[in-house]
Amino acid sequence: MTINHRGVYKDLNVFFGDIHNHCNASYGYGSLEEAIVNAKLQLDFTSVTLHAVWPDMPVDDPNLSYLVDYHRKGFSKAYANWPSYLVQMDTFNQDGKFVTFPSYEWHSNEFGDHCVYYKKGLGNEIIDKPDLVSLREALHKAGSPAILIPHHIGYKQGYRGINWQTFTSDISPVAEIMSFHGSSESSEGAYPYLHSMGPRHEMGTAQFGWASGKIFGVIGSTDQHHAFPGSYGEGRLGVWASALTRDDIWEAIIKRRTYALTGDRIELAFSLNGHLMGDISPSAVNRMIEVAVTAGSNIDYIEVLHNNRVIHRECPLPNYTNQSTYKVFVEVGWGEKSDDTEWNVDLRVNNGNLLGVEPRFRGFRTKAESLNYKENVFTQWERITSQQVHFNTSTSANPNFLTPATAGISLEIQGNSETNLEIKVNELAFNHKLSDLINGSRTHYLGGFVSPAICIHQAVPESDYKHKFSFTHHHEGSQRDWYHIRVRQRNDQWAWSSPIWVEK
Repeated sequence: MTINHRGVYKDLNVFFGDIHNHCNASYGYGSLEEAIVNAKLQLDFTSVTLHAVWPDMPVDDPNLSYLVDYHRKGFSKAYANWPSYLVQMDTFNQDGKFVTFPSYEWHSNEFGDHCVYYKKGLGNEIIDKPDLVSLREALHKAGSPAILIPHHIGYKQGYRGINWQTFTSDISPVAEIMSFHGSSESSEGAYPYLHSMGPRHEMGTAQFGWASGKIFGVIGSTDQHHAFPGSYGEGRLGVWASALTRDDIWEAIIKRRTYALTGDRIELAFSLNGHLMGDISPSAVNRMIEVAVTAGSNIDYIEVLHNNRVIHRECPLPNYTNQSTYKVFVEVGWGEKSDDTEWNVDLRVNNGNLLGVEPRFRGFRTKAESLNYKENVFTQWERITSQQVHFNTSTSANPNFLTPATAGISLEIQGNSETNLEIKVNELAFNHKLSDLINGSRTHYLGGFVSPAICIHQAVPESDYKHKFSFTHHHEGSQRDWYHIRVRQRNDQWAWSSPIWVEK
C-alpha cells in the first residue's frame, strides 16, 4: 500500500528539544543566558532545569557527606535564583521562534528522580514535599498547569530509579528514557548505563512499565550540566505539534505525541488505524500500521514492537542508482588529548542545491575547571547564503575510543556528477565531488601525525535515509495491548516512539 510520507501527521510539524539540562543557576556550570544561546544552535524548544529538592538525601552516611554538601549548596542557589529565573525563562520564550518552559528537579531514592515543569513562569513556586503523592497533590492544587516527568528511570528502585507503584499518568504523560545516563527502553541493547549511580535494572525500564499496564509516552533529554542543552548524542525529544508555541508544544507532550532521540534529527511518523503515537485506539482485530522515517544518516533497521516483542523489521537496501539527493556529514575533532582545537569552517555547495542543514554540536562533558575554554559559548553557525554555511567551534580530543568529542554539520545536497563541496577549514582548502563522496569518506589533517582532523563522510543517498512502509497486524487480545517503533541508524543514532495502545 502506498502511503503519504507523513500520513495522518500531514497537518502537524516536528520540533526538536531538550527539556532536562542544567547550568550554574543551581549546581552545574555556565550561566542561564549561555545555556539559552547554546540551545538555539540546534533546538526549537528547551527547559533549563534547577536542582532543588531531595527529601530522602542520605544525610546520615558519612561516606556521602561530600555529596550532601554539594547538593545543599546547589539547592540553596536554586531557591535564591528562582524568582529571577522565572522572569528570564518567560523573557526567553518567543512563540514562533523559540519556546521555553521553567522546571526544577525533585530527587528521591524511594520514588525516583522527577522534573516538575510549569507551562508558564511567573507565580509558580518550588514545592518541597517529602513524597511523590504529596508532590502531585500540591501541584494539582497549585492551579498552574504542571507536569511531572520521571527521568533516568532505569536505575533500581531505591537507588533513584522509578517506582512504578506510585506512578500515575494523569500528571506524568511521558517518561525520559534517553539521556547521558543511557537508554532505559529495555535493560539490554544500546546505550547501557555507565554512570557511577549504577547499571540498568529491568524493573526500571519503559518496557516493564508498559507491561505493567502503565500509560506513558517517551522523551529523551541530555541531563547535561554545562549549559549546553541539546548536546549532540546525549538525548533529545521530537514532538509533533501544530505550531512552535508554548501552548502547542505543551499540548503535544500532554497527548504523548513525542519520541526519544539520541542525537540525529530523525523524523518519525507512526500511526495505527489512523491514530497518532500516544493515542489509545478503540478495540480492533485488524491494525493497519504505517511508519515513515526520514533519518539523519543510513537507516540500519526499523522495528515494530507489539507488547515489547519485535513483530516486523525493515532493513532498507542501499540504492545509489537514479539518486539526486544526499546527506553529507562534515565532522571535526580528534588530535592529542592535551590540546583543544579552534575551528573556523566554511562549506559551499557548487553546481547543486543545499536543501537542508543539521548542526551536530556537543557541550562539555568534564568538570569546567579542567577545561581550557574561557567561556561556555564556543560555537556559532550561520547559513550565509542558500549555498553556503559557516561554523566556528572548539573540540577536545576524544577521551577514549568509545566516547566522541567531535562536532560538525550535516548537509542535505541535491546534485549530480558536477556537484562539488568546497571546504575551507582554518588555513586549508579542499574540494570534493559529490560523485566521489558516494564511494566513501575523505579525511584531512591540520598538521602531522595525531594532529586534529576533518572528515567528510560518505554521501548517503535519499533512499538510504528515507523509508516508509505499512502492513496489517491481526490480533485479538483479552487485555489492552500496545505497539512502539525503534529506529537504528548505521552510525548508532536511535529513535524510540511513544506507543499506541489498542483497547481489549
